[in-house]
Amino acid sequence: MTPLWTARAIAQATGGTASADFTVQGVAFDSREVKKGDLFVAMKGEFADGHAFIDKAIAAGAAGVICEAAIDHPHVRVPDSAAALNVLGTASRARSHGRIIGVTGSAGKTGTKEALFAALDRFRPGKAHRSVKSYNNHVGVPLSLARMPSTADYGVFEMGMNHAGELAELTRLVRPHVAIVTTIAPAHLEHFGSEEAIADAKGEIFEGLEPGGTAIIPFDSPYYAQLRGKAENHAAHVVSFGLGEGADVRAIDWLSDGQGGSLVTAQVQDALLCFTIAQAGAHWVSNSLAVLAAVKAVGGDLPAAGLAFAEMPGIAGRGARHRMAVTGGDVLVIDESYNANPASMAATIGQFGSESAERRIAILGAMRELGAGSDDYHAALAAPLVAAGVQFALLVGDEMTPLAKALEGRIDFAHVPDHPTARARLGELIRAGDAVLIKGSNSVGLSHIVTALTNGDY
Repeated sequence: MTPLWTARAIAQATGGTASADFTVQGVAFDSREVKKGDLFVAMKGEFADGHAFIDKAIAAGAAGVICEAAIDHPHVRVPDSAAALNVLGTASRARSHGRIIGVTGSAGKTGTKEALFAALDRFRPGKAHRSVKSYNNHVGVPLSLARMPSTADYGVFEMGMNHAGELAELTRLVRPHVAIVTTIAPAHLEHFGSEEAIADAKGEIFEGLEPGGTAIIPFDSPYYAQLRGKAENHAAHVVSFGLGEGADVRAIDWLSDGQGGSLVTAQVQDALLCFTIAQAGAHWVSNSLAVLAAVKAVGGDLPAAGLAFAEMPGIAGRGARHRMAVTGGDVLVIDESYNANPASMAATIGQFGSESAERRIAILGAMRELGAGSDDYHAALAAPLVAAGVQFALLVGDEMTPLAKALEGRIDFAHVPDHPTARARLGELIRAGDAVLIKGSNSVGLSHIVTALTNGDY
């Protein structure tokens, strides 16, 4: 097996000094994620110093370490481990012959990235690489690049941001051949002030495009013209996707498949494709169109992508569906616990209304980083909850107070301060035949409720 990195290559890329010859097959900066044969990057963080976990990483099977001090294990010593990871990612990108795709957006980044990987891996098994989890920031992106095998034909990288300028820095590391903006929505508004500013910041992804690159943008977005103007400054080709007449990649028709997914007929520029999406919701139809546009742009296979959509499992925290056995039957648990903004929350609640169930229970966590409009955005969720026929809403977090007031006299609800309280309350509520939607910002911690439900702790 060709090693991912040798000690010599690591030292050459980082300017560090290798203590011994060693090879690694992976890279990690969290000792809890180290696997046998990995390179452990010991970085000094805000709350912990990775150097304190070197022995733990070695015990877990790390074959070598990047660190800032001499140690009694194979290592490459550098002045700054975080900077070393950054340049290792840059070196990985420089040696790559593959076609690189960058993905950003206010919602749908991870799902689109995972679907792209599935589509390209089905076309070239073992030759596609992608960032794992949501490693999409100034540390996660270099890590994902550093993990990319030199033999990969395709690389798919998720990029996020909280402030203007962050995405410009990340995209210049990734240097994509294709750059996608999935959607623009009011996320991180407290840092930007307006959705127009968010659209401008998301458009920074096009600044890193390679010569001859392709920008893929949402045709149905109210910020389409703004994104297109930004894209045309950097891209040789601009491709739009959406449901509206005039999009380059468009869903001509789509309907429910009766099992929670969708049957779609799409026009992909000059090709027509019919396929099934296993995931529920109109947003997945939109995501699939962006994926098809990117697959075509990098020379992938559209029929293989269509098959991949049908086979994709649910993604933890982003729509994974579980059946939990209870007395008298079972309960459907829909896990959307990883993130939430006003647009994705309303869309998910709307989709929840189409679920067949004796009762619909929504566990909704606060939406964070919405700035001055937070109260109004939370209160506005009352209408979709009522329209979806939700019988009971369990609201979690102080920010949910405006929604609690808006729901008075409309549907039954309870408002609790945190996820442990919500978990205790839920045990009194659920019964056979229920469908339970769990959605909120990751920091609210609703994933703990998902874990409890799926482990049968009720």
